[in-house]
Amino acid sequence: MRYFIEISYNGTAYHGWQIQKNATSIQGKINDALSKKLRLTTTCLGSGRTDTGVHALVQIAQFDTEEPISGRDNFIFQLNSMLPNDISVNNIIEVTQDASARFDAISRSYLYKVHCRKNPFLDGRSYFFSQPLDIYKMNEACKLLHDWTDFQAFSKVHTDVHTFNCNILKAEWKRENDLLTFSVTANRFLRGMVRALVGTMLDVGQNKTSLENFKGILTSRDRRNAGRSVPACGLYLSDITYPDSIKL
Repeated sequence: MRYFIEISYNGTAYHGWQIQKNATSIQGKINDALSKKLRLTTTCLGSGRTDTGVHALVQIAQFDTEEPISGRDNFIFQLNSMLPNDISVNNIIEVTQDASARFDAISRSYLYKVHCRKNPFLDGRSYFFSQPLDIYKMNEACKLLHDWTDFQAFSKVHTDVHTFNCNILKAEWKRENDLLTFSVTANRFLRGMVRALVGTMLDVGQNKTSLENFKGILTSRDRRNAGRSVPACGLYLSDITYPDSIKL
């Protein structure tokens, strides 16, 4: 039997999603809890990596069992009792045997949060940036993303990918009092792409980079031309969508 498990986590204390030697990861914590519950060494495979310090409102991982899971609410409750307070299991969904949490994803969504006034309750969960920003210009930059596909200029260098092409389905900035939120949805993302996009659009919002120059960064396909990568603390994996056909 194959299951998708829906997870949320505060990534502050972890070296990202993926298991690493001599480092604490979210995947490692989930594997430990599943193995104890199922009384069999069990490894989950995530929909993708999140870097050190990045959070997830929704992360999906797959795992296999030899027997169907009965009493799912109790199963979830027991898993959560084994996990630290900064990781939670929210749901378990039975899927087809060949379903892939990584390759069957139709789209992924991220949020990036920026607070403009010092707030101790957002420390570690949002990026404190006090400089004035022109949200209108930042949203004009977002419109350019919809008409572009090659995002090499916003990818980490020396990354092992076959293509830098991504289809941006949604990108926008919203402001609510002192909190700014960038939301973006695409069919796929490159490593470091969202944080580089945000850093560059903050330059646009400060009038350090014009919209024409922003377009030039896209066409250059050169990471050196884009803005800095903003801190991980403001980034959240917020949603992953799958075709209904893989769910049982």
